[in-house]
Amino acid sequence: MSKKQNILVLGGKGKTGSRVASRLVEKGQIVRIGSRSEEPSFDWENSNTWEAALQDMDSIYITFQPDLAVPGAAEAIEGLTRQALKSGIKKVVLLSGKGEIEAEKCEEIVKNSGLEWTIVRASWFNQNFSESFFLDPILAGHVALPKNEAQVPYVDANDIADVVVEALLSSAHNAETYELTGPRTLTFSDVVREISTATGREIQFAEISMEEYNAMMKEFNLPENYLWLINYLFENVLVESNAVITHDIEKVLGRKPVDFTAYVNATEKTGVWNPAGLGLQ
Repeated sequence: MSKKQNILVLGGKGKTGSRVASRLVEKGQIVRIGSRSEEPSFDWENSNTWEAALQDMDSIYITFQPDLAVPGAAEAIEGLTRQALKSGIKKVVLLSGKGEIEAEKCEEIVKNSGLEWTIVRASWFNQNFSESFFLDPILAGHVALPKNEAQVPYVDANDIADVVVEALLSSAHNAETYELTGPRTLTFSDVVREISTATGREIQFAEISMEEYNAMMKEFNLPENYLWLINYLFENVLVESNAVITHDIEKVLGRKPVDFTAYVNATEKTGVWNPAGLGLQ
């Protein structure tokens, strides 16, 4: 049993943060959720909130919203790690994005902060299709996306959380950078086909150009910073060099990563992919 720690989980209500927090509590750790709605509150846009949120904590799990690639992220990470050092924090685990050059700048800031650290560099999440921006098109039964040629080694948020918890609780993972992927790659049309088969629903996929996708997003009046991020991710992450499958999940956890089909089958049972009015299958 690892020594009991006080751990601040930033983004503790998000896809990985909520899973990390619940696992830490199950292991008898003391968890503080870092978000604007908590007390003490934590707000990335208000550095005056950071000191109180960090007080009496031993370690931090850092997730940055919306993404480490966005302008201003590096300055925020630098400010937070500086405050963490002042507050007596011993260890940070940073969630980073695989294939994101800007995110790697943030990683370097963490590595040079004077704190003990582990970097968890993740591929795109399986849960993007059930808890994030790809859910609505799936519910609508029509998914239109660019770059269908991209082979993506989707990783499960539960695997990420398990690796993060190991990194937070064991010094064996200090000064390590782990790249997390699933066991195989899929295109967008592969993903839609798997979800369609599992749900028994007809979900169509259409490949469109980046220009058409931008026009579609603008029709929904999405904010400019969101449009910028989506363009960045599609242009920089969905590239051939980022389709490499790694074995770091197996290295850390001693087991294979969750396969996309296993994720789809488990998620289908929750009913999240059933549009309102169809009822649960």
